[in-house]
This record gives sequence, C-alpha cells and structure tokens, in this order.
Amino acid sequence: MGRRTHASAIIAILLVTSLSGCFGVEEEATKQIEEIYPSVWDRHNLEWNTSHTHSFLLEPGPHFALDVQEANIEVDTTGVWEGGPNSANVHLSYWLPSNTQEGEQVPVIAVVSPYFSYGSPGDESSPTNVVGAGRGEFIYDNYIPHGYAFAQVAVFATEESTGCFDYRGDGEGLSIHTAVEWLGQQEWSNGNVAIYGKSYEGATAWEAAAQGSPHLKTIVPISGTTALGPLLYKNGSAEARSQVMHSNYGGSILDYDDDDLDNMCGDVVEGFLAGPTRYGLGEFDPYMDNYYDERSHIDKALGTYNGSIYWVQGLQDWNVDPHQVFGGPPGVNWYQEYIDNGYDVAGMIGQWEHNYPDQWTKHNNQDSGYGGEAIHNMTRWDWAQDLFEWFEYYLKGIGPQPPLHAQVQRNDGEWRIEETWPPEDVELQHLELSSCTSSGTWVGTGSFIVGGDDTLTVDCDPFNDNSDTHIAGLAPLHLTVVPNFDGGQVFIEMQDAETGIRLGHATMDVRYHAGGYEAQTVTPGSAVVMMMEFQAIDAILPAGHGLRFVMSESGEDYLPPACSPTCFLHVLPSLSTFDLPTIERNGSNVLITPQVQSE
Repeated sequence: MGRRTHASAIIAILLVTSLSGCFGVEEEATKQIEEIYPSVWDRHNLEWNTSHTHSFLLEPGPHFALDVQEANIEVDTTGVWEGGPNSANVHLSYWLPSNTQEGEQVPVIAVVSPYFSYGSPGDESSPTNVVGAGRGEFIYDNYIPHGYAFAQVAVFATEESTGCFDYRGDGEGLSIHTAVEWLGQQEWSNGNVAIYGKSYEGATAWEAAAQGSPHLKTIVPISGTTALGPLLYKNGSAEARSQVMHSNYGGSILDYDDDDLDNMCGDVVEGFLAGPTRYGLGEFDPYMDNYYDERSHIDKALGTYNGSIYWVQGLQDWNVDPHQVFGGPPGVNWYQEYIDNGYDVAGMIGQWEHNYPDQWTKHNNQDSGYGGEAIHNMTRWDWAQDLFEWFEYYLKGIGPQPPLHAQVQRNDGEWRIEETWPPEDVELQHLELSSCTSSGTWVGTGSFIVGGDDTLTVDCDPFNDNSDTHIAGLAPLHLTVVPNFDGGQVFIEMQDAETGIRLGHATMDVRYHAGGYEAQTVTPGSAVVMMMEFQAIDAILPAGHGLRFVMSESGEDYLPPACSPTCFLHVLPSLSTFDLPTIERNGSNVLITPQVQSE
C-alpha cells in the first residue's frame, strides 16, 4: 500500500523560516507545525505501508545513509571489577545521514546490546557493523532518511568490546555511559541521544538513565528490564531461568579461546552463584544486598536521569513481566512515580507478549487468555509514526510536544487513550473470599503427607449481573495461610469463572508475605497474611460472570519452592480478601487503530 503525502510544502517552509520574532509570528509558526502530523484519532483513515515485518512512517525522508563507521573507545576501568582489567574498549558502529556531509548536526538513536556476534562459534548473530535484522532495520529504514544517526553499541566483553561481562552491573553501566557520552560529543552530533530497544536492549536504556548523562534526552524501553532481582524473583518466587541466567549469557559470548579469561572477573563468578543461592537460602542469601541491589536501575535513575520516557509494555509478557513497569516496592507504581516526579512520560500498553508494538508475525502466535482475543486489533502499524513525532520533539525540538498519555489495549482488543495507567479514577470493588465457594484447603505437593491436596479453587459469584465489569490496574489479594515450614509458595491464576479464560496471575513465596524484595522468617503453625498483587490487568468481565481463583504451588515458568515437597500451606479463604480495580468508560476515549485484514 502507498504512503500518504500531506505536508511537504509546510515542512520545507519550516526548514528555512526562523521561529524568532514577535508573538504573532511565533503563534503562526506553531500553528503551521501542528499541521505537520495527522491526529492519532485519524490515523485509521490513512494509508500505511504494511509490506514488511515492521511499520513505516507516513512520509519517507529525503536523506540516505552513508557508509558504516566504527569506533573503539578506551575506558579506564580501574576498580570497576573485582579482579578485572584496569582498562577496556567499547566498540560501536554508526551510520550517518547524508545531510551531515553539508555540516548539519544530527541526533543519534542507539541500540545498546550484548547480542552482537552473540552465540556459539560458527552460529553467531551479526556484528555491530551490520544493520541488525528487525529493530536495526526499523531505525535504519525510517529515521536515518529523516536526519538521524543510528548507532549499534556492544557492551563490555561482547562482540569487539573488551573487559568483563558484568551482567547488568556497574561495569556494564560504565560501557553504556561511555558510548552515550561519545555519541553526544561528536562534531556531527547535535548532542542529543536516544536509546531504543526491547528486553535486554530496553534494560540498557535504564542502565544509561541511571548514569545521568546530559546527552541522553529520551529512552524508549520496550519490555525493558528495570531491576534484575524482581525480574527473576517475583515476591521471592523464582523463575526457572533465575538459576542459569548469568551462565547462559556467559556461555553465549565466549569465543572459547585464551581471550575468554579476560571476561572471568569476580563479578562474573558472583553472577553464577547469585541465582541458586537466593533460591535456596531466601532471607539468608548473602547476595541480596550487593548483587541484586547493584542491578536495580529504575530507582537509581529517578532524580538522576534528565530526559523523557516512552514506555512500551506487553500485558501478556512472561519474559519481562508488567510489574517491571507497573510495580515496585510496596505502594509504588514506577510508571506513575516518574510522572509524579515531573518526568515527561507516555506509554503504549498492548496485549502482546514479549514483542514490539508492530511485530505482527509474533502477535499471531498468542493463545486464548494470553492475548489471543486481541490479535485482530493488536498490531500498531502507526508505531513508527508515533515514535517519529516523539523523536522529532525530544531530539530535534521540532513540532508540538507529543501528548503525554497512555494508549492501552483491553483483552478483547479494544484500544483507548487514558491520561495515565492504571487510571486515576480506579475504584476497588471489595470481596470477602469467605463469601465464595472453596474446593480444597491446601497448596503444595507436601500436603499429601497429611492427606491434603495440592491445589485450591475458589469460585466467586458475579460482580455485576447487569453490565460488564472493566478491570484496569493492579488487584491486591490478601491471602491468609498457615505454613508448616519456613517456606512455601502460592501461584494464583485468576479466571473468568464462566469461560475459564485466564485474566491474570500472581505469585509469592510466603517468606516475602509483606510484598517487595525483603524476605522474613516465618514461624510454622502461625497464620500469615500474604500481601499478594496480580500482574497488571486490563480486561473485560462480562455481565453475569464471576471470578475463579486457582491456587497451586507453582505455575507457568515459576519453580516450586526450594523446600518442596517438605513445605506446604494451609490456605484460609475465610480470612482472606480481594479488591478488584474497576473503571467505567462511555466509549469517548476509544481509539481506532490502523489494521490489515490479512493480518
């Protein structure tokens, strides 16, 4: 399909017209600028290029990419690593747009990653000097033609960068900060840098933000890890990968030669031990206060970073869970915390898994209850345009400020625009689980020792017989249990009781019953209230449908507790409560998005 042409003359005028002068001239110029972009509400009426695996801008740019250039930046790493070298190099490759040949200075969009030349020998991914498939192509195709430089940066010990592979640690942060500073200080740079990327490449955006470079003007973390401990241990519940995360990365960056010895400093060894130690020892884990605290970046960035945030998150993401954005210490929602602290924040929150908003080939693979009901309206073919308007303002100072709102998708596929998410007008509908019907009393395989069962189901009557219930936000469940051991775990799946469709999940190790990151010893035989909270939910519960809570020792990709099968929990629904976050909307903020029938 073709691209819509609609403002070339205005853009040309703006490029040669000064915006200085009297108030009337400035007002007229602002009015002209605002005519550049079609409203987000009207995008579904426009024609979009849907011929590729990523989205495209409405207007192709006038420039082309020059040949790739490379840089090796030497860094003083004295004291950075335990037992590591005192100097290391950061390697990056970059592409400049052709307008830099005339001396124009341009902003930089960077992808910072360990995934260049990643993998076992003979099966590595592409190096930094080759445009990365998918996301590198997305930036190269869309933004270089509009006068942006594009850089691919390898963190320490990956690709041609040297030093220790300090997984999400201070050493890795130094390599990222070095690259941002270098990119912002080149003669062809206007001094403004953005970091863009998903997953690890979104985590590096937060690592950079925590360093506070004045050149870092905006970050676009897409399901980016904000803190390693909560990623691998949700309220103490261990994901399976928590035991091998560091070693998997370590094995994939090795070349299996003598140079690999440079990677093996004390931080690397600590990483191999941190996962199994925390899983087995819980509150007695000696690594909690150093390894994981060092690898928490979102708290360090608050007040240090001086830029904007375009936050993108999949509500069905099991790789980087939504609580990395909509969560934090008890009582803290990071998304709102940054807004409340004066940051410019926008969000795009879809029902996709660990994917980009426009990654339609992956969206098609989602099952019912895991985003499947939203697939028909999921892919954002206007993502490149949306992000372009963001970059133009925050990296070039061109155009109106993008609206600082949240574009949110419900589990049935409907998109809408909210001022923030969870919405500020959420009302909690209180439910005493004593009013529900329970089947079973025990959670944990060890309960068979006393003649119990290992799962518990709680069925609750409909919330509303006359109208649908719109769930939006974080749902707290205060579950009273009696442990038989200093340990035990509950994994809960919330379902539509009529259809069985999954709505959300929560998990917690009983030693983390207060919520957050601090474990406490529990006394066998004494009742404990587990302050659980479901992962972020935006879903519709049809009229006349109730809720079902299915409780087990573990579920999905979480490990059973280390004490299993010795430990188990006696669950007391009669002393437990649940609050359902609900909103009411009249349809006025529903957003119709561009879609393709063949998708």
